[in-house]
Formats: sequence, structure tokens, C-alpha cells
Amino acid sequence: MLVSPNKTSARGTCNRSRRPVPGTILVTEALTPDLYDAIVTSVAVICTRGGRTGHMQSLCRSRGIPVLRVTPDDLPLLAGEVTLHLDRASVILDGVVPAPRAPRTDFDTLHDVDSICVVIADSTDIRSTNTLPHLDRVDRFFIREEFACLAADQSPIDALRAGVTEAERYGARIGAELCAMVGELLPHQTLVMRLLDLRSDDAAQITTGVPVHDEPNPELGLHGARWLLEERLYPHAFRALRAHLRQHLGPAAARVSFAVPFINDLAEFHRLRRHLGLTADTSLSVFVETPAAVHAAADFCRAGASELFVGTKDLIQFYLAADRGNHLVASVYQTRHPAVLAALAQAVAAGRRTGVPVHVFALGADVDHYVRHLPTRRLMMCTAELHQAARHLAAPVPAR
Repeated sequence: MLVSPNKTSARGTCNRSRRPVPGTILVTEALTPDLYDAIVTSVAVICTRGGRTGHMQSLCRSRGIPVLRVTPDDLPLLAGEVTLHLDRASVILDGVVPAPRAPRTDFDTLHDVDSICVVIADSTDIRSTNTLPHLDRVDRFFIREEFACLAADQSPIDALRAGVTEAERYGARIGAELCAMVGELLPHQTLVMRLLDLRSDDAAQITTGVPVHDEPNPELGLHGARWLLEERLYPHAFRALRAHLRQHLGPAAARVSFAVPFINDLAEFHRLRRHLGLTADTSLSVFVETPAAVHAAADFCRAGASELFVGTKDLIQFYLAADRGNHLVASVYQTRHPAVLAALAQAVAAGRRTGVPVHVFALGADVDHYVRHLPTRRLMMCTAELHQAARHLAAPVPAR
């Protein structure tokens, strides 16, 4: 199982159309951004490629949509009605076989957490999270710009390469998406948007009007901060986005902040601030997801980064040289490896020394371990796993 929610099985008709068909199980070779509409309407996904922490797998984790990987030879055999037994990581054709309930993840240490930043896909995730009991520590929501693009049916590179006017229209449309999200916030909550971080392989799936470079290794290629610095019209889009927020939210626009993705060092941080035309009093957060960024964490804090968000999914693959999307090295991709824990502790310590908040992303299975073994009281979690945590915290304690 690449993504497994808190239930034992999922049943539906196999959908190979690549189009949204509510209530079906999407069957596809790989999860790509062009499948966004089909993914969010599915009850489950079956694919042959990818890892637990890929970008679209993160979308599924946010929505509680299970993802099962099968061998390429088995994919053509899946047709008609099927049942996914999530705790057995198996597929049954037609008939339903009862399955035992999977063990529950322990979330008791969430009582020791001061702040939870929830990774969302759109405004409905905020609305559903704010109905949960026992989770008053949720004070931030985190959205990737590429997910806001998909929710708004936008093709960012097409827009950014079509001239200033289209770039500004794109920024305003993303601003409208953020305004809808702010409307769902509780008074003590804020919204953070990570600026656009489309790898070339993902960008090619949703770009129609301009060519996208075919890179041999997109994970290590032109994306994140290095792409933003190269994109001539992105500053126009970003200014239009912020102007839309100010126009439609007024003072509440201050509840929206922005984070820089895939950045290495202080030089890139300063260059990007200048590229975006940010004044000294405009806050900008940093998404720490490379070893170089861990090394520069203290520099980011001293230079005025308002927050650090530690993206463990990318960070782990770079520290352990294990592609997070390659199931053949899944055993090497260890979320609790000593080198990983040392890196996380270093980033948290840098924030503590300078008074800068640091949120560490944790998969549900790692929440307890991270809280117990890292000097952090601030976590990032996906929506569906936070819902699972709320159910756990609300459950009565068994009598002994």
C-alpha cells in the first residue's frame, strides 16, 4: 500500500477512462497531475509505479484515498467490480472477503504538540478539519500552489508564457482560490501557500501550449526556487495574486503567507526576494527539503525567514540516496534513519535559537516517534491522517 486510510476495504468499478467517475476505483499506470479530477472523485487508486510520498500520492493522503501498487502484469487483469483489502494490500475480483481490522496508529503524543499545520488540497479540507473535536492545536493550513492550480483548472506554465496579461490573470485566479480558503479559517488560524514547484515531468502533463524541457532527472532538475528565479513573468503573477488578496480580504490578507520551495542557501533566498519584488517588511517562509537547506537553516532564520517548514519526503530521499518514487528501494527509504533524525533536529534547533517557528512534516506512523525523539512541538500532517488522529483521541480509553 502506498497510501492507506483508516478503513479495511474499498470496493468499486475499475475506471480506466482517465476521466472523473465518482465512486469508482481508478486504474492507471502512474499517478500524474493530469489525473487530478479523476483521482479526487475515486474511492481508491490502483497503479504500477510510484512511491509512498510522491506529489499525487500526497494528494491522495490528504483526501484519504487509498493507493495500491500492483505489478505491471497484473494491471490488465483488473476489470469490473473489485475490492481492495487495505490491511492485506490485495485485490479481490468480484466477491468480498471479510478482513481483520488493521492496527491503529498511536497519536497520544499529539497532546504534547503546540501547533499543527495541516497539508490540504482545497478549501473543503479546511472545512472538514475544523469540525473535528480535540484538535484546537490546528492553527495553520498549508497548500501547494500546484494543488491550487489543479483545483482552479489552471495550467500555470501556459499562462506564464502567454504574456503579462495572462500571467496576471493566472495570479488573480490563484488569489481567488486562496480567498475561498481564508473564508473557511477559524479566527486563530492562518494559511500558508508554497510557491509553485512543478517538476518538468509533472509540468508536461498539464501544459499544452508551450514545450517543456525533457530532463533526465526531474527530481534534481529545474524546479522550486531555481525555476522561480528563471521564470520571467512569475513576479507579475505573484503581484497580481497578492493584490487580489488585499482587494478582496482587506486586513485579513495578512492571514495568508508564502513559503519558498526546494531552496538550497541564503544566496537563493535573497535573490528570490529581489526577483519577487518583496520589501523588507514582507514575510517569506522557507521549505527545508535538501541537505544544503538544513545546513543553511540558521542563516534563513537570521535573514528574516518567518517560518521553516521541513519537508521530510524529499529530504529523506536526498539524505539516503533513495528515490521516494521507486518501490525497489522502499526498504532504504527510512523515515526514522539516524541521519534523517539528526537533520530534523538540526533544523528545529536553528529555529529555537532564533525564535523562528519550525514545523516538521510527519506521516501518521511517525507522529509518535518524532514527538518523542525530536525537540519539536510543531508538526505538519496530511488531512486524512489528522482525521484519523481525531478519531483516536475521541475514542474512550479501554478499561483495564
